[in-house]
Amino acid sequence: MNTIINIVLFIFILGILVFVHELGHFLTAKKSGVFIHEFSIGMGPLIKTIKGKDGINYSIRALPIGGYVQMAGEIYEDDDTKTVPKEKFMCNRPWYQRLIILVAGVFNNFLLAIILLFFIALIWGSPSLKPVITGVTDGKPAEKAGIQAGDLITKVNGTKVSTWDKAQLLLLLKDKDDTYEISVKHKDGKNATYKVKPEVTKDKDGNETRIFGIELKSEVKKGFVPAVKYSFMKFGSTIEQMWLTIVNLFTGKISINALSGPVGIYSVVGETRSAGVSSVLFLIAYLSINLGIMNILPIPALDGGHVLFLIIELITRKKVNEKVEAITTTIFFGLLLLLMLYVTVHDVIRLFF
Repeated sequence: MNTIINIVLFIFILGILVFVHELGHFLTAKKSGVFIHEFSIGMGPLIKTIKGKDGINYSIRALPIGGYVQMAGEIYEDDDTKTVPKEKFMCNRPWYQRLIILVAGVFNNFLLAIILLFFIALIWGSPSLKPVITGVTDGKPAEKAGIQAGDLITKVNGTKVSTWDKAQLLLLLKDKDDTYEISVKHKDGKNATYKVKPEVTKDKDGNETRIFGIELKSEVKKGFVPAVKYSFMKFGSTIEQMWLTIVNLFTGKISINALSGPVGIYSVVGETRSAGVSSVLFLIAYLSINLGIMNILPIPALDGGHVLFLIIELITRKKVNEKVEAITTTIFFGLLLLLMLYVTVHDVIRLFF
């Protein structure tokens, strides 16, 4: 029974994220006068479609793992020139309207995350994001180095930090000699830097865990104003955390095996559901930010790739060659599929073996 509930919740979460994203494209395209053939929730075989008074087909399809907005002339004019006026092709709309349509999905994902974070904080309270150490474990590396309870972490390996999210991520990154420089501000206002070599343990699968012996317990505030502050600060902190993750994937400080696909997300859904409603809402907010960031990356086949081509068009004052755009989009789409396949296989191995 738990498995069925987790699957339904997993599909529901993905459905919300995709619906919100595609709704952004849909509303802005419709407002801009672009002709829309279909607004679909789900992919694959058609289950039901209703033609609206606006002439748009609103569809539900069999596979609840995606969705799309089919617009006339999304990139270049197509065969619809006989039935659709040229000015209603997206590619023929003013550049600023095309830009708004392209980024509207990402904007909606970010907006959803902020709203969810606000309600989480309003109902359950706003935890402090300040990286204040509330305790150190006796005999562990942090205590041995001289770090004390009440210290505020200001830098990790020379990189400034202002939130626990960033501090924790930097402490997870591989260091060449496994020694971390942690700069702190003591209660008396004095600054100090300590070299900490964490204890490294491995589980049966060979996954490493670094133990610093640092304890934290965030102060929780109640109220409308703290909730507003928290929602924007947590949103910004999560954006920064994800950006650091992407950068360090390229530098090798974070392994590609740390990424998760649909199977990995499914396994997290079950754990999150048992932790309560607030955890599920936070997971939706986190995944919504993740989806937004991934889509806005300047990679052909993603929204950010189309934005990149639009910027090139504005600079050169002519459209990118149709064949060049098609080839690069196909290549990167293939690479993304290969990455997704690799991550999914790795997730399956972690889940079942």
